[in-house]
Amino acid sequence: MKNWIVVAALAACVSAHAAVTVKDDDGNTVTVQKPAQRVISLAPHVTELLFAAGGGSHVVGVVAYSDFPEAAKQVPQVGSNRELDLERIIALKPDLFVVWRHGSSERQIEMVRKLGVPVYHSEPHRLEDIPASLLKLGQLMGTDAVARPVAADLSRQLASLRAKYANRAPVRSFYQVWDKPLYTLNGEHIVSDALRLCGGENVFARLPVTAPVVSVEGVLQENPEAIFATAEKNYGGVSMWKPYGSLTAVRNDNLFTIDGNLLNRSGPRMIAGAAMLCEKLELARTHRTK
Repeated sequence: MKNWIVVAALAACVSAHAAVTVKDDDGNTVTVQKPAQRVISLAPHVTELLFAAGGGSHVVGVVAYSDFPEAAKQVPQVGSNRELDLERIIALKPDLFVVWRHGSSERQIEMVRKLGVPVYHSEPHRLEDIPASLLKLGQLMGTDAVARPVAADLSRQLASLRAKYANRAPVRSFYQVWDKPLYTLNGEHIVSDALRLCGGENVFARLPVTAPVVSVEGVLQENPEAIFATAEKNYGGVSMWKPYGSLTAVRNDNLFTIDGNLLNRSGPRMIAGAAMLCEKLELARTHRTK
């Protein structure tokens, strides 16, 4: 009997230190020879995913605006989405990078790849990708026991939203990221997936650029039934549309301000952000004139 106990203990030890391989959001293979213990996050949504997956104690470096959960504020910063402190990164001796692609990221990602440390690219394109990403990050850090139930709960919440808002009448919507210049998002962005979940239709879904600049005239021509914007400093938000009384969104009182931290970050809180978006779209339906 003792021999079996020894064998089982040895097997558990081997399993705990076995190499782990997953596919990142680029479809690239990412392998760690043992569970990652020193992880650097290069995006705020990544930081949220790592903490939710049970890896908060493994995160040794983050970038600016990694402010959730509260414990993330205590993690040393290694730069921003524009510039990284490579010397500080090297000093932290990371064994895994989790990165995000954005306008100025290619040079940064190439910099960290040259360090020879595994790099996982995180960019969920659909809401279902969020719990899936959380699971894979849990595997890479050896925190599966925490990640699995959290991912399962997020999947249940998402399934509940899909069931609740299935077959709702469509609401043509404009999602405003910024006002000067006037940025929006196309149909490939995960925010558009949240809109689709709720029965919303992105009026600029077909534009080829992920985050295109549009004109006021273009918005007026599309005449959305609802307009969404976030509350940010030095940002006009939806109030800029109030003078345009010809817009259906203005006539029907469907100028909505939402929490950008919930909806603009493709981390675990985005499921709650999607629920909030669904509620606003449902409100827009009640504002329709009979």
